[in-house]
Amino acid sequence: MLIYCPEPSPRLAYVLDFISQEILFEEAKICSDAEVFRHYDGIRINYSETVFDELNYQIIPHGLLKETGVAQQHIKIGRWKELPAFFMAGKGERFDLFAAIFYLLSRYEEYLPHHKDEFGRFSHTSSLAFKEGFLDRPLVNEWLILWQVELQELFPAGLFKRRNYKFIPTYDIDMLYSYRGKAWWRNLGGAVRSIIKGSFSQAIERWKVLRGKAMDPYDAYEWLDALHLYCRVKPIYFFLVAQKQVGLDKNIPTSYKPFQEMINYYASVYKIGLHPSWQSSVEDSNKIIKEEKEWLEVIADIDIEKSRQHFIKFSLPDGYQRLLDVGIEKDYSMGFGTINGFRASVASSFYWYNLETNSATSLRIYPFCFMDANAFFEQKLTPQQGYTELMKYYAAVKKVRGCFITIWHNSFLGTDPQFKGWRELYEIFMKEDAYWDATG
Repeated sequence: MLIYCPEPSPRLAYVLDFISQEILFEEAKICSDAEVFRHYDGIRINYSETVFDELNYQIIPHGLLKETGVAQQHIKIGRWKELPAFFMAGKGERFDLFAAIFYLLSRYEEYLPHHKDEFGRFSHTSSLAFKEGFLDRPLVNEWLILWQVELQELFPAGLFKRRNYKFIPTYDIDMLYSYRGKAWWRNLGGAVRSIIKGSFSQAIERWKVLRGKAMDPYDAYEWLDALHLYCRVKPIYFFLVAQKQVGLDKNIPTSYKPFQEMINYYASVYKIGLHPSWQSSVEDSNKIIKEEKEWLEVIADIDIEKSRQHFIKFSLPDGYQRLLDVGIEKDYSMGFGTINGFRASVASSFYWYNLETNSATSLRIYPFCFMDANAFFEQKLTPQQGYTELMKYYAAVKKVRGCFITIWHNSFLGTDPQFKGWRELYEIFMKEDAYWDATG
């Protein structure tokens, strides 16, 4: 594929790299020489207002990809092939696919003034996808699928890649156990609170667990191991290893030997990553996240290259730049901590583009679209409703042959009465859907 553009830019190159990854066997090339473009034998994309007699697919530039800074964009939602679309340009209001993809993947709107939620995060209510009703769709993937159909009709000899659907189950281990491993005063305080609330059964359960007579309600690890083995899937575990248990960081103390052994075990069997603490997200320096990463590397005896922010707390560009600075190469935080959906409107991984420096980076982003905590705490769904929600996103991703990434917490998958039914719905999904995807 050859793209004619009189004034190439880093933004256009970024979009074409992504498109190449998604639908092409070979990397798309940019050409600013009209004569070379005319004589090219292959798929010709004309990204300019110039009209060529030779067969080509023309996209009229909106102008966003020529810019170097960040400015408020006037966005009017229209339709393209029955899909929501924006950045219409030129005569006939033609859809600038490249500019629209860049706007969504770069998270352009998150660099503009916006409303923040109670935790200081970019609010989903500020997103274009939420406002225009396509938050539940991997719109970028849908655009590319329909664009590929148009190109195949215009260039029948063109070869395109067919991507395969992929499922990656991921787990955030915010608190290894509900009772075990906690300081005596935390367990004592918890037991007293249970008694005051009249929950004597919970106080008795805590006592039995601490005496080794019952399983901790957050202990879902062996059950998960068996489930993964049966379904033949490869999960990723993200461990919260804050060195100080304050505020929203309430993990088991890192000095607890079984905690260290669990980390070492999963590092040898599956893939693991760092769950950077809330503390690390509000610090001005890289000191805390660097310490957490180094501690995890020592315990796991591997280099840590993956991360997902605790509480999905990050802001652009500082949050992602901090990850790059400490050696993180892959991040799984692209999603909302308040609602399920596609934050970047895509079900494929992509590289982070830093709008502040106007350049692509080496940090690869893996977006998720479903998290148990969103369904339960934020959307107030029952397990039955949660299953419907999960299946909705599963179907949406599978339709575009994308990468379906879910987030679960061990607390939801154990035996805590608060989360009754969620373990069962996950098991149904894994055995009736994930299993057949892996073996089909």
